[in-house]
Amino acid sequence: MLSLIVFLPLVVAALLAVIPVSAGSRVFTAGWVCATATDVVLVLISWTGYEAGTGLALEQRVRWIPGAGVSYHVGVDGLSLPLLGLTAGLFLACAVYSLRGTHRTKGFVLLFLFLQTVCLGVFTALDLILFFVYFDLSIVGMYFVISGWGYGNSRGSALKFFLYTFLGSLALLLGFIGLYLAVEPHTFDIVDIARSDPLSGGGALGAPVLAAIGLGLLIKTPTFPFHTWMPPAHTDAPAVGSVILAGVLLKMGTYGFVRIAMPLLPGTWSRYAWVFVVLGVVSVLYGALVALAQEDFKRMVAYTSVNHMGYVVLAVGAAGLAAGGQEQARSLAVTGAVTQMVSHGLLTGALFLLAGVLHSRGGSHHMKDYSGLAAFAPVFAGAVAVTAFASLGIPGFSGFIAEFQILTGGLATATVATALALPGILITAALLLRALHRVCLGEPRVPDPPGSARGFTDLRANESLAILPLLGVALLLGVLPRLLLGVIEPAAVELVGVFG
Repeated sequence: MLSLIVFLPLVVAALLAVIPVSAGSRVFTAGWVCATATDVVLVLISWTGYEAGTGLALEQRVRWIPGAGVSYHVGVDGLSLPLLGLTAGLFLACAVYSLRGTHRTKGFVLLFLFLQTVCLGVFTALDLILFFVYFDLSIVGMYFVISGWGYGNSRGSALKFFLYTFLGSLALLLGFIGLYLAVEPHTFDIVDIARSDPLSGGGALGAPVLAAIGLGLLIKTPTFPFHTWMPPAHTDAPAVGSVILAGVLLKMGTYGFVRIAMPLLPGTWSRYAWVFVVLGVVSVLYGALVALAQEDFKRMVAYTSVNHMGYVVLAVGAAGLAAGGQEQARSLAVTGAVTQMVSHGLLTGALFLLAGVLHSRGGSHHMKDYSGLAAFAPVFAGAVAVTAFASLGIPGFSGFIAEFQILTGGLATATVATALALPGILITAALLLRALHRVCLGEPRVPDPPGSARGFTDLRANESLAILPLLGVALLLGVLPRLLLGVIEPAAVELVGVFG
């Protein structure tokens, strides 16, 4: 089942590749929507059949490069299944959003189907080399999305994105090789390495291996000071490219912490968890303050991702701190971290699609160019308002559930650091409400012609079908969090258990 979920988009891409461009863009967009919708159904079937607390499910292991201890090993548990669902849902939203077409539609659709396969592959991989292959291919796919279909200095931004994140993946590979050399018999299998715990005694190899893996994941997340590739990449990427970049690719970094760094290096992680706590707090505050200073709506949303991912890094760091008798608080922090990954993907995905609507109508992301859009487009303004309030963590949405758990777990194990991060919530609330007020309220104004009011088309059917369901899921998870927490919590308890 998992291999079908992962490779279905790639198979559809291969079939669409033989169809000539003259067949028309609707053939390709329709095929894209059908493939992504089918994947969502398959993930829901897998979710329904998954029994929480039973560990890995749907495992499949096939010998791939046996001489090097590499296998095609896949499976899901409570940490990966929510991200698998998030990935399938966001790609479906992107396909629906793009139904009105884009330039060079065939290449665009084939590239996104390829990206969907590698993104789903990351969250199912249980072999370090398989994880690395998918991880690296996602960089290649996103490079072509930004450089081929972006705006402004898209080629420069794509090159910076590629070189920076590729450097991170090379560091990650060095860390994986270090783990391979430490375990006997040598293997890249994540389950076997976790069972052996080869670096439990510390020694000279533990710290450099964690440093290499941590650097690779911190760049991908991205965390201060490794975030500088992200603002230009988001600003110059097409709207759906930003959705996948923020909603899925950033999660590869944070997911790597709970799938690889923490369970494979528990002793070393506990010893150096304070480093990740500090980086998390700095990212929370830095991301919020810099976002507050932005005039570009899309760039502002990009910096809020540094802020929100900072909470995830803070949570996994707090969960690793040696604190006997606080297993419940640490599992709460891990649960909050995974919930935050899902919530951020849904809400930031919606925000980037709304930024795409803004650019498609006015040709600009600058907030000073717009005002009073609620008068022209009440559905658009309502969606911006709901997304803003949900992103700042008010009760009733998934963001509140995530931040509540992170702060509760963090205050128990990393009290001072978590307290220092608290102002980040207030700053984020201020910047999102400021953006809502500037763009949607006040005297109606749009960029063209300058200084005078003209029509601003409200959300079209495909845009509503792409954006509103993301908000609906965030609301559902906020009102009925057990749907998500029931899957994550047992896996979080099991992960925290490796620290003893």
